[in-house]
Amino acid sequence: MNALTQIKNTQKATMREIESGMGEEASWHARYKHSAYVYAGGLAFNMTEGDILAVFSQFGEVVDVNLVRDEEKGRSRGFAFICYADQRSTVLAVDNLNGATVVGRTIKVDHVDDYKMKNEDD
Repeated sequence: MNALTQIKNTQKATMREIESGMGEEASWHARYKHSAYVYAGGLAFNMTEGDILAVFSQFGEVVDVNLVRDEEKGRSRGFAFICYADQRSTVLAVDNLNGATVVGRTIKVDHVDDYKMKNEDD
């Protein structure tokens, strides 16, 4: 399944939950309540950590941004992992930014099930 189809399916699932009045604990988001990280893909290659912070901080306090870069050239690979101080912000970010156009590109934003913050020594 391509990325745009996945984005549309996620948006449809969220709309069905809203329309049915489903409670927070029954939501598909509840499966990720242990993780305050989101994945952002499809980012413009010229975006910096500061740009990502500006976009994602609309939904809560961002405490970590890991913009994945090519090890040899140091250029962005177009995706990042973002951690919020409060896990509830991940729901807002996923619901509002998944499928959004940022710097002319449609981005994919989704929960991350098991992400560990990278050590400075790594």
